[in-house]
Amino acid sequence: MKVGLSSYSVLGALKDGRMTIIDAVQWVADNGGTHMELVPYGYTVVDNYDLATAIKEKAEEVGIELSAYCMPANFIQPTEEEFKEEVERIQAHVDVVNHMGIKILRHDVVTFTVPAEEMTIHHFDDHFDEIVKGSQLIADYAKQYGMTTTIENHGFNVQSSDRVQRVLRSVNRDNFKTTLDIGNFLCADEDPLVGVRKNLPHAATVHFKDFYVRPYYENPGEGKWFRTVNENYLRGAIVGHGELPIREIIRLLKVGGYDGYLVVEFEGMEDCLEGSRIGMDNVKRLWEEVSVDGWKSVAEGVAR
Repeated sequence: MKVGLSSYSVLGALKDGRMTIIDAVQWVADNGGTHMELVPYGYTVVDNYDLATAIKEKAEEVGIELSAYCMPANFIQPTEEEFKEEVERIQAHVDVVNHMGIKILRHDVVTFTVPAEEMTIHHFDDHFDEIVKGSQLIADYAKQYGMTTTIENHGFNVQSSDRVQRVLRSVNRDNFKTTLDIGNFLCADEDPLVGVRKNLPHAATVHFKDFYVRPYYENPGEGKWFRTVNENYLRGAIVGHGELPIREIIRLLKVGGYDGYLVVEFEGMEDCLEGSRIGMDNVKRLWEEVSVDGWKSVAEGVAR
């Protein structure tokens, strides 16, 4: 069991000046994390190898791994030349990730913020060949470094488990897998237990996040709510405080024999450092409570 944190979880502290990315590495180690996933928001390494080296050395100093690197990408481009430029841009990230000794890189395949018409299966089908070709080119480039590239259930257009699996099957590379985000299936209104069970065999790493959920006909009012593909409401929660069946998801991971990285992502309204710390603590605690045969509620003493 390898519990760690995504740097995206502390983006608020990076943006308001409370910490640098180097400080964040120290903070993860100080708060019980064994690894850190890098997401280049609030800092950049692709054009700053000095910082990339400093992050690597800091992680070695405090004894945590740099488990993965996640970046935005979009293979749906208006021209062939722009598609080529996007592939080359991602390859530059692969190079710096290799410099840092990281062996898992997640790249998106479409832009994250899209209008409703670009969330449809028709848009996915219309641009499927570009998604596959781009993913193959990046996987092939990364293979020289012994690196695994991944697609996450992320970005509305490729968020359901079936669409992820279709891309995986068509790319057909042994070093192309999925970053399995247990919460993001809800963005496509898919039951997280269904998505996890279907995509777990293909997972290179697993994101743990949590959400509060309200149906489309119950506007929750103010707060950091956003809408799903089918207009339901989601808001980020501290892992273990929201409505995802975290215990059963952990049981499924254990049944499936998963022993890779567990990456906590905090996207809630609470202070990001508090939310991140509690989230990591909850994942560690719940992992110990759950067995392959079920889990037990401490409050009720009832086996589930």
